[in-house]
Amino acid sequence: MKPKGDKLLTSPILTLLRNGGYNLYARHGEATIGEDQANMNFQDCSTQRNLSEEGKRQAMTYGEALRSLYIPIYYPVLASPFCRTRETAELAFGKENVQVDPFWLETYNLSSNSSAAEQQRILNNLKSALEIPPPAGSNKVIIAHSFPKGIGLGAIPYMGTVIVKPRGVGLGFEIIGQVSLNELQV
Repeated sequence: MKPKGDKLLTSPILTLLRNGGYNLYARHGEATIGEDQANMNFQDCSTQRNLSEEGKRQAMTYGEALRSLYIPIYYPVLASPFCRTRETAELAFGKENVQVDPFWLETYNLSSNSSAAEQQRILNNLKSALEIPPPAGSNKVIIAHSFPKGIGLGAIPYMGTVIVKPRGVGLGFEIIGQVSLNELQV
């Protein structure tokens, strides 16, 4: 069978990912139209935008794609506390393999009217989180949110993944590239 994701499969990136050592920062699957309510409650999904049927399909396809490409994943997968990010991670990797990490809510907050000092604090924390390598031979997956254009990791499409090479605590990280869900599919 000929792979559909030719770009990634013919790329040295696949070999790198199979060897581990990367942080894979993915945006959640397609969400329903609308906005999160002012009285949003992370325990009540009815107060939030949630995955559409397409978003649920994307999430399942994402997990299947990483498994079929033999990309080793370190568990637990980290997810922002929003229902759409948790559900994406759970559909892709199994509920038992997901840990909600409130820090990833901060990336969502970069889109709000936060002060320059608050944005810088969030970006410094992002740098600190992404410069930590996963255990040897594995890749850490983070399911969270897109960033405003030109900030953080930049705009990310639904189920797009930014491949980050951590350099170690205090040493920063390097963005290796970004892949779409279509590029991951085999």
